[in-house]
Amino acid sequence: MESFYTGVDNVSGFIWGGTWNGEVILPLAPMVVVLLGTGLFFMIRLKGLPIRRLIPAFVTLFTGSRTASTDPDAKGEITPWNALSTALSGQVGTGNLAGVATAITLGGPGAIFWMWVTAVFGMAASFAESSLAVKYRETHPDGHIHGGPMFYIKNGLGKKWGWLAAFFAIGTIFSAIVTGNMTQANSIATAAEAAADIPTWISGAVIAVLAFIVIIGGIKSIGSVAGKVVPAMALGYILVGVIMLIINAEHVPAAFMEIFTYAFGLEQAGGGVAGFAVLQAVRFGVARGLFSNEAGQGSTAIAHAAAKTDDPVKQGEIAMLGSFIDTIVICTMTALVILSVKGQFPGVDGAIVDYAWQSTLQGAQVTTAVFSQGMPFGGIFIAVALGLFAFTTILGWAYYMEQAATYLFGDWIAKPLRFVWVAMVFIGALQEIDFIWRFGDIANASMAFPNLIAILLLSPVVVAMAREKGRLK
Repeated sequence: MESFYTGVDNVSGFIWGGTWNGEVILPLAPMVVVLLGTGLFFMIRLKGLPIRRLIPAFVTLFTGSRTASTDPDAKGEITPWNALSTALSGQVGTGNLAGVATAITLGGPGAIFWMWVTAVFGMAASFAESSLAVKYRETHPDGHIHGGPMFYIKNGLGKKWGWLAAFFAIGTIFSAIVTGNMTQANSIATAAEAAADIPTWISGAVIAVLAFIVIIGGIKSIGSVAGKVVPAMALGYILVGVIMLIINAEHVPAAFMEIFTYAFGLEQAGGGVAGFAVLQAVRFGVARGLFSNEAGQGSTAIAHAAAKTDDPVKQGEIAMLGSFIDTIVICTMTALVILSVKGQFPGVDGAIVDYAWQSTLQGAQVTTAVFSQGMPFGGIFIAVALGLFAFTTILGWAYYMEQAATYLFGDWIAKPLRFVWVAMVFIGALQEIDFIWRFGDIANASMAFPNLIAILLLSPVVVAMAREKGRLK
């Protein structure tokens, strides 16, 4: 089994870090090149649209997205606001807490800079994939909307690309199991057991029942719950994070400085050491950035395809806000708190270190320790936040898996699959699933790669839609 783990680690390392057996064999990792390259390509082709249209997109979000399109005949099942909330339910998850901490501990503070880069370029990719999802979606005989990369591959590229659509759908199922279900349920159950000594089977049962109540109603139910819960939990987390930063204001400038100096190896001795440090920062920053905001992965496009709108470009602009909110706002808040809160944390050989990211703590332990050190009941707050983030991720990914499965097997599988999904939630809460996390980066890549190929091939359509709506001159 150990050799199997090593093989998985090597594949993940090669895809995201250009490494094999821990040694760098490529100067730039394949997935980093494809992901950042695609985002840069769209940023240039769209003439900086994600940056130029950021404020107008927020205005649209808060003024007109809570209701359906002005066209009463517009297709769709949920409001644009609920579509974004559903997408954010999948984006805002353990990656915002454990993922950010992992990126910093493994890649150094500089990994956050590369998370930002991934998010900015990812906004362009999100615009492209979500506008395509609305344009090429289908309405099936049962009246439900079906959309996402499978359908813009099928309807945009043609039947000869059916293999790519199937590849993406299989990757979505794989990723849903690995990152969207079992690991999320296990995170909640583990945190509840550590914080309140609640047996994992009880937590698993509660999560499963709550998830069933929501997902049995399909996308309308998921969107309705997400539209209320996701904004509330995001604002609550941001508010507490701001309070933490105000309390530790004297260390915040140094935290920003560390992000930029470590991003380019300026803190290292130089030469090969600095080069390796930069590669690590890029690898873990980009990988954790994608894990968190899912830009270019194609998952959020499935949610936005369900929006009741007659304007693919407008929905694409709303979609790109997901990457901004998830990474530039929420992940940055987590990172700054981790880097600025000074305390006493366990180091190597019993030593005490000043900052949690330099300690022997890992993942969510780092975030929990920092918030516990920084404010009363901080550990309880993080446990609750982690639970909400993970639970909403389970809801969003239930819909993504359902859409992928119905594409492959037909609409009949939708309702039975909801029962299977809930059972997997319960099983995931009970299992020791450290090994499943090893598949996380591979699962994300199995979705991102076919999706990025598709949106690159369909880039003329994306540009034409933007030009038609006056976004390009």
